[in-house]
Amino acid sequence: MEDSLPPQQSNVTAYGATTLAIITLEVVLGMWINAFLVCVLCIAWVKKKTLNSNEKILLLLGCSRISSLFFTWIYRFLSMFYPHILLVQTISLLVRSLGTFFNYSNLWVSACLCGFYCIKIANFRNSFFMYLKVNVDRMVPWLLLGSEIVALAISIILSDRAETRKRSNDTSTSQENFWEVTIRKDKHLFSPLLLSGVLFAASFLVVIFSAVFLLFSLWRHKCTMQTSSMKDLSMDAHIRAMKSVLSFLVMYSINFVCLVLRIIYGTKKENIMTLLIYMYLCAFPGVHSLILIFSNPKLEEALLKIMFCVKCEFFIK
Repeated sequence: MEDSLPPQQSNVTAYGATTLAIITLEVVLGMWINAFLVCVLCIAWVKKKTLNSNEKILLLLGCSRISSLFFTWIYRFLSMFYPHILLVQTISLLVRSLGTFFNYSNLWVSACLCGFYCIKIANFRNSFFMYLKVNVDRMVPWLLLGSEIVALAISIILSDRAETRKRSNDTSTSQENFWEVTIRKDKHLFSPLLLSGVLFAASFLVVIFSAVFLLFSLWRHKCTMQTSSMKDLSMDAHIRAMKSVLSFLVMYSINFVCLVLRIIYGTKKENIMTLLIYMYLCAFPGVHSLILIFSNPKLEEALLKIMFCVKCEFFIK
């Protein structure tokens, strides 16, 4: 039986290395895609000296996703191969806080993007909706600022709760306080999990309502065109936006389920389920940003030019 211990240890190490390799590939591709998005928008910003509301949201979304993927990979790498580094309070607090901040920033900015598409493209006669449609461009900077403030606040709260729980566990390890320690631990754990769940659900509801309103408006517009036998030159843009929002709705629904499952399984020992969840969460920012690129004519044209140049260089060599 003693001879079987080393192979078991090597299998665990190989399993962890394989998982990290897959996550690393997803992170590298996701960071490259979002870096392309940010670079194109920054070049356009320099040329035009300004950005429209859609470009502002995409720029902040790309930056948030690059940072989120980076700190997610850093944490996974350290927790797998150098867990003793995370025992240092300063390093652990820094990595967790920044990772949480950029994760929630990505979550809320992407919800703002979906809401912006709905307000800009959908057409309703409601007075409140018309007010939003007229003033949405002025509201976008404040919405983005609010998203960052919410992300910062939740990262501070969760980090403070984690430190409080850790100090509580360190100062209450005697056998006679076992039940008291368990109750206190559950109490400190419940509040952050509930807060995370509420914020996940709130952003998910924004996406759901935005997608439903947008699809209903486009469907009604299509019926009007068919009955009046008229052609709308902007219909192609409407359809592209609808496809983008539909794909985002499906992916965001899966992403929401994975976030909830991560909360549930986060307090348990890591298993195949948690690793699959991490793999999807790492793949989501890159795949969705790629969909956004192909749903934007300017970004799609820039990407195709780069791919054409790379293809030409490959054949020349």
